[in-house]
Amino acid sequence: MGTGIVYLVGAGPGDKELLTVKAVRLIEEADVIVYDRLVSESIMELIPDCCRRIDVGKNVGNHPVPQHEINKILLREAQAGQKVVRLKGGDPFVFGRGGEELELLADNGIPFEVVPGITSSISVPAYAGIPVTHRDFCSSLHIITGHAKEGADLAIDFDALVRLKGTLIFMMSVSTVGRIAKGLLLAGMEEDMPCAVIENGTYTKQRKFISDLAHIEEAVRRNGVKSPAVIAVGRVCSLSDRFDWFDGRPLKGRRILVTQPKSKASKLEQKLRNLGAETKLYPCIRTDFIRPMAPDFEGYDTLVFTSTEGVRSFFSWLLEQGKDVRVVSGKRFACIGSATAAALKEFGLTADFLPSVYDGETLGREMVATGFVDKDSKVLLLRAKIGTADLTEALDAGEITYLDYPVYDTAYVEHEEITNLEDWDYVTFTSKSCVDGFVKTQSRDHFAGVKALCIGKQTAAEAARFGFDTVVSKVATIDSMVEKVRSKCND
Repeated sequence: MGTGIVYLVGAGPGDKELLTVKAVRLIEEADVIVYDRLVSESIMELIPDCCRRIDVGKNVGNHPVPQHEINKILLREAQAGQKVVRLKGGDPFVFGRGGEELELLADNGIPFEVVPGITSSISVPAYAGIPVTHRDFCSSLHIITGHAKEGADLAIDFDALVRLKGTLIFMMSVSTVGRIAKGLLLAGMEEDMPCAVIENGTYTKQRKFISDLAHIEEAVRRNGVKSPAVIAVGRVCSLSDRFDWFDGRPLKGRRILVTQPKSKASKLEQKLRNLGAETKLYPCIRTDFIRPMAPDFEGYDTLVFTSTEGVRSFFSWLLEQGKDVRVVSGKRFACIGSATAAALKEFGLTADFLPSVYDGETLGREMVATGFVDKDSKVLLLRAKIGTADLTEALDAGEITYLDYPVYDTAYVEHEEITNLEDWDYVTFTSKSCVDGFVKTQSRDHFAGVKALCIGKQTAAEAARFGFDTVVSKVATIDSMVEKVRSKCND
């Protein structure tokens, strides 16, 4: 086995959308990822299941795995022929000890690459409405570590910093903020110099506190500020309230569990995050395309899809057989809702029928009532292995000839139990199977007091059966779910 390679990758301050395109690609391609504690959970969720993870637990003032051991891990894994991503919070070369981690690799002839990350020294103030430079306030920017070895003095030339009259960004400085403020004051900085401390910057749980130099230590102590936090000192901090775009988002401070399958959850989660919510992906089911399969679709004039998975499974199967959409020319297509119709359009086809309410019962009943299908029709249902009976009962009532053909199956996903469910504002459910899968992950069987945001009445009925306090979206779409939770949280 040949020698591997190490990629020293900056993970940025926490918001996964601040990852570089190259960082995302390397994470997806890695054999091994060696990561710090400050790498956010949302970024960790990007790591493929097949990738081995090594937690070195590094955090400010807390190094369970000493630096020299981390260096040896990188060397060992690369010598074993692995593609190693060393994932570090922020930028590896901005007080990240990235240079130290390359020394042993260079000494042993191990190839490596460095992928810079967005440093929290600039991005965190930006998320707090603070431009670190502004022509009306300063002409320079200075990034200083406020971390000192235990018992040692801070190695900071406070006199030089004060003379420069620039914006000062102190990293890893929560525990030394008092000494920093004292040093700046003794060097002649004004007591009323604006300051800011930003905790958990770029995370939805971000907190910021604006003060002045004379009172910044008190602000940190009074508000119980913990690491990770960035401290900014300079006139630009006075712009924070005027330029703050982050704290004013409508779901800021709300916590929402998203239980969709991992393949589908990104759209709902992303929309909630864009509105400021803290989200956690907790997929409770997964969908697997059924293979082999051989639906005799040629003998049917109407194809019915009740989910995006059904659409993608069927048409992917066609492509696997060396066929394409031309073989369904002349057939009609009914879809349970707009998302399923959008999936159909991905294959160049337009739905001929959508129900007024996006559920199986309405789909079946309205296809019959409108004459879209009749006793002469031959209907092929392409859906889950275990589908709800509402659709077929409606077709039976209309004496419609149909074949219920499974094209995908649903399985439950195992998780560690969420022990503090009441601390979350909502758990989202987009199907009855999501409800059942979620319940199976918990040791309790009753969920009174836990709010469930449900995509439709059938899903809500299943959630209510377990005691959830249910809220139902107006329409069975992701956008309607988002709008419902937004309106509820702002009541």
